[in-house]
Amino acid sequence: MQTRQLGHSALEITPIGLGAWAMGGAWRFGWGPQDDGDSIAAIRRAIDLGINWIDTAPAYGLGRSESVVGQALRGLAAADRPYVFTKCSLVWDDGGTVTHSLRPESIRRECEASLTRLGVERIDLYQVHWPKWQAAPPGHDPGRIEEAWHTMNELRLQGKVRYLGASNFDAGELARVHAVAPVTSLQPPYSMLRRDAEHRELPWCHANGVGVIVYSPMQSGLLSGKMTRERIASLPEDDWRRSATWFREPNLTRALAVVGVLRDIAARHQRTVAEVAIAWTLQNAAVTGAIVGARRPAQVDEFVQAPAVTLDTADRARIDAALSEQHDVS
Repeated sequence: MQTRQLGHSALEITPIGLGAWAMGGAWRFGWGPQDDGDSIAAIRRAIDLGINWIDTAPAYGLGRSESVVGQALRGLAAADRPYVFTKCSLVWDDGGTVTHSLRPESIRRECEASLTRLGVERIDLYQVHWPKWQAAPPGHDPGRIEEAWHTMNELRLQGKVRYLGASNFDAGELARVHAVAPVTSLQPPYSMLRRDAEHRELPWCHANGVGVIVYSPMQSGLLSGKMTRERIASLPEDDWRRSATWFREPNLTRALAVVGVLRDIAARHQRTVAEVAIAWTLQNAAVTGAIVGARRPAQVDEFVQAPAVTLDTADRARIDAALSEQHDVS
């Protein structure tokens, strides 16, 4: 699999990376029950197929996702180990209540805990998960992003992390922290159904040489070709998607109509619907790579060839037309 340089860093990453959010299992923003054995097998499968980076976060399962990633990497030869990307700023108490902190002492604790769970001496890309968090209680003051960025840069200078990344930042926030220390990459949500980042964040990154690793390129599974109304109705009670905007009307009807078009395009290219959806994000000039989640090894096989899919003008026109037709669904 070919690689792309992430921003101005020395990291050469494959166009898709493995996302470990669902591997955290049950928590406030979890995807329902998850078997750790399946998670480890999916990670090993991704590595075997050439994917060279994994994206996780301590909040995913309140440490569980990072621990599972650490288990999967244990025993691998140094030459076979993928880059490990993780995050900070979402923390939890003894009761499992998740809160948000950008304060130096909190970030230092998070970094040490992540290093231990992951079983690594240095984190390849350390990202602020959220500059501000909508689920924080009213009046909560997490601290300033500049303060967090100063602390992360200190961790970089100490050799605990290699590069600094931002997740869910807007263009103004990116500029603020970039003035403190260089931003290597942005991690925004981006799919053909959610294109907000095209207007400000992606152009800013392109102009400033900042890499972009998008998450939810399949809109949390809606564009995988596997999602139906019946499957959505049967999602576990603790799967966060049950209350997500895109899994409700009128957005659900819009999404499923677009999937119908993607299915035709996928058949023409002899690829999966998932690969077409991911390929669409990768063809934006500002996008370096896409984070794609998996819970079992077989799911990795369904998307790993996405970088090989080239959508031509006719394909893109059909997708744009489908999106336009569904824009006003009510």
